[in-house]
Amino acid sequence: MVIRAAEIGARKDATTHDWRLVPAAVTVWVGAILGLLWGWWASAVCGLIGGSVAVVLARRASRSQDREHRRWLPAAGALLLCGLLTAWPVSARLYDAEHAELREIALVGGEVGLSAVVTQRPHSVHADGYAGRPGGMRSVLVPVDTVTAVVDGERIDSQGRVLLIAPAATWGDVLVGQRVTVRAELAPARPHQMTVAVGFVRGPPEVEGTAPWWQRVSESLRSTLRAVCAVLSEEPAGLLPGLVVGDTGELSERVEQEFLDAGMSHLTAVSGSNVAILCGAVLLLARGLRCGPRLSATLAGAALLGFVVLVGYEPSVLRAGVMGAVGLLALLLGRRGSALPALAAAVCVLVLYDPEMAVSMGFTLSVVATAGLVLLAPLWSRALERRGVPGGVADALAVPTVAFFATAPVIAGMVGEVSLVSVAANLAAAPVVAPITVLGTAATALAPLWPGAAEIVVYVVGPAVSWLILVARHAASVPGAVIPWPSGWWGGALAMLVVAVLLCGLRFRWIPLAVALVAVGTVLFLVPTRVLAPAWPPDDWVLVACDVGQGDGLVLATGEPARAVVVDTGPDPAALDRCLDRLGVERVPLVVLTHLHADHVGGLSAVFEGRAVGGVAVGPGRAPHWAWREVVDLTTDRRVPLVRLNAGDRLAWHELRIDVLAPATEENVAAEDAEDAEDTDGTTINNTSLVLRATTPAGRILLTGDVELAAQAELLAMGTDLRADILKVPHHGSRYTLAMFLKAVSPRIAITSVGADNTYGHPSPETHRVLRGLGSLVARTDTGGDTAVVLHDDEPAVVRRGPSIRRRFRRPVRLARPPPTVEPLPWGRRDHRARRASSNRPR
Repeated sequence: MVIRAAEIGARKDATTHDWRLVPAAVTVWVGAILGLLWGWWASAVCGLIGGSVAVVLARRASRSQDREHRRWLPAAGALLLCGLLTAWPVSARLYDAEHAELREIALVGGEVGLSAVVTQRPHSVHADGYAGRPGGMRSVLVPVDTVTAVVDGERIDSQGRVLLIAPAATWGDVLVGQRVTVRAELAPARPHQMTVAVGFVRGPPEVEGTAPWWQRVSESLRSTLRAVCAVLSEEPAGLLPGLVVGDTGELSERVEQEFLDAGMSHLTAVSGSNVAILCGAVLLLARGLRCGPRLSATLAGAALLGFVVLVGYEPSVLRAGVMGAVGLLALLLGRRGSALPALAAAVCVLVLYDPEMAVSMGFTLSVVATAGLVLLAPLWSRALERRGVPGGVADALAVPTVAFFATAPVIAGMVGEVSLVSVAANLAAAPVVAPITVLGTAATALAPLWPGAAEIVVYVVGPAVSWLILVARHAASVPGAVIPWPSGWWGGALAMLVVAVLLCGLRFRWIPLAVALVAVGTVLFLVPTRVLAPAWPPDDWVLVACDVGQGDGLVLATGEPARAVVVDTGPDPAALDRCLDRLGVERVPLVVLTHLHADHVGGLSAVFEGRAVGGVAVGPGRAPHWAWREVVDLTTDRRVPLVRLNAGDRLAWHELRIDVLAPATEENVAAEDAEDAEDTDGTTINNTSLVLRATTPAGRILLTGDVELAAQAELLAMGTDLRADILKVPHHGSRYTLAMFLKAVSPRIAITSVGADNTYGHPSPETHRVLRGLGSLVARTDTGGDTAVVLHDDEPAVVRRGPSIRRRFRRPVRLARPPPTVEPLPWGRRDHRARRASSNRPR
């Protein structure tokens, strides 16, 4: 997606556009889309229709005496050519891909040998950590082409491409243009697509030969840029390569998600804005050196070609590169106002070269945004100037607004979400984008030759990168920043209708009331109701189980304003950070990590974001070792004491007391000196979880970490007093929970911290059935979102905030959720015997 005024390419005083190449681009694009959705025959039919229209247009243009009509004669020729190329060979390529033998093999499944050429740099896939597996980039997506498969000793040459899903650790150094040989387990791809199969690879590739020299040089430049970016802190150091060359391999998942929510992800998907800024800078430098137009355009063209190779052959980059090349050619020929023909030419060339680009989200967003900027941005900017807005301010307002309206239907249909803060966030980000691009490119060029100078340039640009992170973080944290939307064709059409109504309301004065009514209705029905719901957090809360996904993130009030104890931090720093922000927590006297599994320690860094932390406490376990090292490194860097808790320890604050109940011994602690001694299912580590009893104004709270059968049985055998009013259900409600343990606790409220749609079978229906049989009120974070225990009429009660919006590419969300509601217990204060007697009472 592009939001830079420099890419508009048309003079602000231009009143007309050259539309002659647009029919050819539409024919090629629509033909490829229909062929990929319905089959090769649809592409052929669309191409023939386009060719027929071209013949009719050519006849009318040739017979007309009007000069304007005769100008369409070359356009008819272009349309005829593109129509024929769409009918063949595009449809022929789609036919070959549909009937590829490898596609049939993938339908059956099984492991085959593949030899193929890498066509794009590996794309990282981020995943939340769980148990002993760390979060982060564990897999990469590697598109390959020119595929030869070996099946039962027979060599098969495929007509399509294959998408490999491979381990990141062994595939990170693979370069574009290299031929690799692997063993892959095939799975079927979508029908009609150019990708004929998906291959799951478990081992490293066997590389045949070397990559082309220009790819080796590009990789060297990217790696040296990453190296010099180390002078910045972790988040800016990971973001800067993404802003400059689209290298997001070191970008933290938290920052990536915040950029998505804020509508700023286009900044890390290098496209037209970067190309326009780079070429503009080269042309200005050439003019300053008094170079002629041809030499200036040649120098800019060389910089453009090198930049495209450096960044990689992404759809949006190729679109911007072709369009930039056409624009430079127009500069050489002395033509102006060539932005729209350049865009149409780019669509024709790229879709004919690779039909699958027609359904690429990056390509679609790039084309639609650029078209909006070319056609609407100058008009809106002039309209603002007529109303007294200064020229530069008018451009700054028009560009992101037009980009938002142009791309919103595409994003809504493809992703099922719409960012309402995109315009404001991009306005705040706009002033620093050009300096970052220019200085970042300069640092990239200097890094291999003069690393010290490159580090100085990176250090200078660091505050601007940090500003982008700050803008994205605050924009993403706005309630209702991202609203869910129906996905698919209907969702896109609905969003387009809403945009059309809003634009009509701005254009015609007789329908402002209708537009206002539509806007109000949209807000009422589509904006998450937490924006209009009573304030969160509820009054007198004593415990909040944060909705951190598949993990634990618990917050205990100390009775002092803005001060709370955190027990476990979940797998996702962003989720915990948002929860603490919503609770208004500014001081954390202690963070307790019950054990070192990723879903309990992965979000630890978020606690330190803008908060004063007194210390981090752990139990006796030191496994898994990677997690222990991360905790030690983080606390050392922050100069926060790391302390160990043992059974019998007591901690106290104003209205909170914590007693450590377990583990009482270290007999079950996993070996600290050998990582291979750790059990694969994590049971030993789970059983070393700290078990805490918190005493609060709302009663006792038992925090159990992930203790399983052995640890629960040990607590029962020791005669530990487990009675509590509130229970944090062990191990996300796992089936490895003793009924006797739950009976010994006999909680009035049972909270299960669990992630939606997890693949672990959590929570177990049997565990919840036992709890309900005890008369407990059962609450879950996957269905209730942030869940608070409050003191309500001198009784503990549950307040649910509502489920959070699911992240992209996960299960679609409900369009609305109920506001927080207070749920009192089904009984008053009674003794345990009366409570059991009433457990079967209808509720």
